[in-house]
Amino acid sequence: MPRRTAHVRAAALVTTLVAAVLTLGGCDEGRDGAKAGTDEGPSVVAPGRPGEPARTLSAEEAVKAAGDDTPNSADFRYVRMMIEHHEQALVLTALVPGRASSASVERLAERVSAAQKPEIGAMEGWLKNNGGDDRGGTHDHSAMPGMATAEQVEQLRAAEGKAFDRLFLELMITHHQGAVTMATEALADGNNVLVEEMANDVVAQQTVEIDRMRGLMA
Repeated sequence: MPRRTAHVRAAALVTTLVAAVLTLGGCDEGRDGAKAGTDEGPSVVAPGRPGEPARTLSAEEAVKAAGDDTPNSADFRYVRMMIEHHEQALVLTALVPGRASSASVERLAERVSAAQKPEIGAMEGWLKNNGGDDRGGTHDHSAMPGMATAEQVEQLRAAEGKAFDRLFLELMITHHQGAVTMATEALADGNNVLVEEMANDVVAQQTVEIDRMRGLMA
């Protein structure tokens, strides 16, 4: 399991346990206020790392262990840029019907579009919830790895048949590789748990699709 994924799941587990323990603590206090005032408080059994025993933490220690996942500049930068990155993928896949000669390319484009539309919605929702829904202005496409140039998009628009299939796959492979690069950077530099989860999903899903597209080009 990747280190960042393990960190996310562990933090989520600790947070859930803390919430449950604090709820139980409130119930105990309601039943016996005097006892609640004299006890040290509820405890949480936190699973240890591989090969290490579990630890018993106080509620306060468990909250600290869960960490602070306040979004940082890397989180906002990744989400804003990935929205634009995904939007170009939708532009490319929208050109497939009526131009592609391969049914496999058509199905691939449908899967990419079906996956990335809701991801855009999720990222836009994350920005809104975290006070960054203005996107921070339009980014220079050349600064985003894997983005097709305007000229390449027009070449794809003018292509048909097998020539279209090959150019589409070439552009989309490069596009996906760029998305994986951006997601990897977010995992290294970001701080927010939800952004980490979204970035991990991009790495996993688009790596599989890259391999599939390479197979179609063989």
